[in-house]
Amino acid sequence: MATFLYRLGRFAFRRRHFVALFWVALLALAGAGAAGAPAAGNSSFSIPGTEAQKAFDLLEERFPGSSADGATARVVFKAPDGQKMTDAGNKATVQDTVDALAGGSEVARVTDPYQGGGLSQDGGIAYASVTYEVSGMELEETSREALETAAQDARDAGLTVEIGGDALQAVPETGTAEIIGIGIAAIVLVITLGSLLAAGLPLLTAIVGVGIGVASITALASTLDLGSTTSILASMIGLAVGIDYALFVVSRYRAELAEGREREEAAGRAVGTAGSAVVFAGLTVVIALVGLSVVNIPMLTKMGIAAAATVAIAVLIALTLIPALLGYAGRRVRPAGEKSKLLGGGRGGEQKAQRPNMGTRWASFVVRRPLAVLLLGVVGLGAAAIPAASLELGLPDDGSQPTSTTQRRGYDLLSEGFGPGFNGPLVVVVDAKDSDDPQAVFEQAGEEIKGLDNIVDVAPAQPNKAGDTATITVIPDAKPSSVTTEDLVHDIRDAGAGIKADTDAEVLVTGATAMNIDVSQKLNDALVPYLVLVVGLAFLLLIVVFRSILVPLKAALGFLLSVLAALGAVVAVYQWGWLSGLMGVEETGPIMSMMPIFMVGVVFGLAMDYEVFLVTRIREAYVHGEKPRQAVVTGFRYSARVVTAAAVIMMAVFAGFIGSSDSMVRMIGFGLAVAVLFDAFVVRMAIVPAVLALLGTKAWWLPKWLDRALPNVDVEGESLSAHGDPKDEDKELVRV
Repeated sequence: MATFLYRLGRFAFRRRHFVALFWVALLALAGAGAAGAPAAGNSSFSIPGTEAQKAFDLLEERFPGSSADGATARVVFKAPDGQKMTDAGNKATVQDTVDALAGGSEVARVTDPYQGGGLSQDGGIAYASVTYEVSGMELEETSREALETAAQDARDAGLTVEIGGDALQAVPETGTAEIIGIGIAAIVLVITLGSLLAAGLPLLTAIVGVGIGVASITALASTLDLGSTTSILASMIGLAVGIDYALFVVSRYRAELAEGREREEAAGRAVGTAGSAVVFAGLTVVIALVGLSVVNIPMLTKMGIAAAATVAIAVLIALTLIPALLGYAGRRVRPAGEKSKLLGGGRGGEQKAQRPNMGTRWASFVVRRPLAVLLLGVVGLGAAAIPAASLELGLPDDGSQPTSTTQRRGYDLLSEGFGPGFNGPLVVVVDAKDSDDPQAVFEQAGEEIKGLDNIVDVAPAQPNKAGDTATITVIPDAKPSSVTTEDLVHDIRDAGAGIKADTDAEVLVTGATAMNIDVSQKLNDALVPYLVLVVGLAFLLLIVVFRSILVPLKAALGFLLSVLAALGAVVAVYQWGWLSGLMGVEETGPIMSMMPIFMVGVVFGLAMDYEVFLVTRIREAYVHGEKPRQAVVTGFRYSARVVTAAAVIMMAVFAGFIGSSDSMVRMIGFGLAVAVLFDAFVVRMAIVPAVLALLGTKAWWLPKWLDRALPNVDVEGESLSAHGDPKDEDKELVRV
C-alpha cells in the first residue's frame, strides 16, 4: 500500500492542476445539487420491530385519514389573574383562534377546548389540539406562520398563549461557537506548522471536503428522508477528521523536507507513510459509523452512513488534494523546524532542532515510570466513569427545551393545568379483529387499564368505522421521562397479554412516550452486538496494520476506558446538572437514547485514529532496529506534537457545536470533545506508552502462522526505504 500511495502522492503533486480542478468541479456539482434541492426538515422517525411502531402502523391502516404521522401542535391558553377561561370574552377569543386554525390548508382537524375536554379543573388553562395532514418535515412555512399568527392574535386579546408539539420544530442552528472552534483550530495549526500558508492547507481542504459532503447530503435530503441533524453531525465529524488527516500529511511532508528530500519526493513519501495511516484510521471511523446500521433504527443508520461518506471524502482529499496544494505552495511550505519570517523564523532554528522536544521529554519520563503512569491514568479515568453507572436514557420532548421557547412554556402550562403526565399521553390500540365481540373487548381493556396504578385518567374507547379496532388514551400521573411512566407502559402491556389470552385481541401501546421507551430498550439491546461487531472488525484491521495481538487489544481496552469516562462526564453535566450553567444546560434529565451508541461508534473511530498515527511511528522506529523503549521515545519525538495539535483541533471543533439549538447536537458535541480529551491525552499519550514500555518486545509478538497468513500492508513505509533518495528513480517513475 505504501508504494501505491507514494506514487499517488507524486502523481497528485505533478498533476496538481488536474487534481485541483477535479475537486473544485465536484464541489461545484454538489453545491448546484444542494441549491436546487428542497430544504431538509425533520426526518421521519420509525423503530422497526417495536410494539410502539407496530401500533402506529396499525393506526394508519385501520384509521385511514387520521393523519397518524401528521405534525401536531397544542395551543395552550391561560386566563389573566382573577379570570377563568370560561369567561365570555376569553371563550370568544379561543373560539376565534380555533376557527382561524381550522381554515389552514394543511390542517386535518382542530379540537375545541370546550367540547373536547381541553379545560383544566380550575378553569384557568385550556388547550386546542391541531393535527396536520403532513408530517413536520413536509409542513410548509405558511402553515407555521398561520399557527404563530393565530396565537399572537389571542395574546393581543389579553390571554397568555404558548404553542407545543412538533409543528414549530425548527431546523437546528449551531451558532457562532462553531466559528470560534474553527478559529482555535487555525491558531493551533499555525503554532504547529510554523507557517500561515501551511496552516491554511488543512483548513482549506477540510472545508472543501465538508462542503462536498454536506452539499451532497442537502441535495439528497428530500429523496432519502435525511433530517437536518444529519448534515450537522456529518459536518462536525468531517471537519474534525478532515483537518486532522491533512495535518498529518503536511507534517510528514515537512519532516521529509527536513531530511533533505526534493519536494515531489517528500510529497510522495508523506502520502506513502502518513497517508497509509490516514487510510486505516479513516477505515476504522467508517466501520464504526456504518456499523450503526446494526441497531436497525433508520434515522441512526442514515446519520452514520452520511457521516461515514464525509469521512471517506476527507481521506481522499488528504491523499490527493493536499499533495496537489503542496505543489502549488512550493518553497513557501518550509521543512520541519523552520518557521516563516513572519512568525520569527530564521534565528536559532538549528540549535532548537537539536534540543529534545516536549514529546521526547514526556515519553522519556513515561518509559522510566510506566507502572505509576499506567495506574494513575486508569484510576483517573475510572473515577470519571463513575457517574455512567447512573445513566438514564430517554428522548427529548418539549420539557427539555430552553425556558425561553414557546414549546417549553406550553409544556409547563399543560403540566400546571392538567398534571405532568398530560404532556406524555399513552395511546392504547386494541385490535379486536379476531374477537367475537369487539365492543366487549374494548370495555374490558378500558376497565383493566383503569385498575392499574399511576394513572390520572382513562378516556373511553374510540372505535374505528369498521368497529374492529379502538384507541384508548391514558394519562399517567408522572412526567413522560419518569421511571414511573415507563413502569406503567410495561404494566399495560402485561395486562394486554392477559386480554389476548382470553379474547384473541391484541393490545398495543404507542405514542411518543412509548416510542421513547422502546427506542431506549432497543438501543440498550443493540449496544453489546454493536460493540462486538465494530471492535471485532477494527481489532482484525489493527492486527493487519501493527502485525501484533497485544497492541490492538490494548487499543480496544483503552477505548473502553475513554468512552466510559466521557459518558460519565455527560451524565454529570446533562443528567446531574454539574457545571450546567457553564455548559448552558437549562433543564437536566435523561440522556438522549441514541447518545451512548452513537458516541461509542464515533469515539471508537477517533480513538483508533490517534492509535494508528501514534503507534505507527513507534512501530516504524522498532522495525528499523531500535529497542522497544527507545522506539517509544522516537515515535513521540516525531508524532506527539502533531497528535496533540490534532486532538486540540478536534476538541475545539466538537466544542463549537455545544452552542447548537438542538439538544442532541449539543450533547454529542460535548461528549465527543470530552472523549477526545480523555482518549488523546490520557489513553494515547500516557497509558499507551506506559503499556508498550512494560511489554517491551512482547508488544509486537505475532504467531508465525498468522504472520505468514496476513497481507503486508506496510503502513510504516518500509518498502520506501529501498528507494533511498531516488533522484534518478524519480525520473523513471515520471516516465512510467
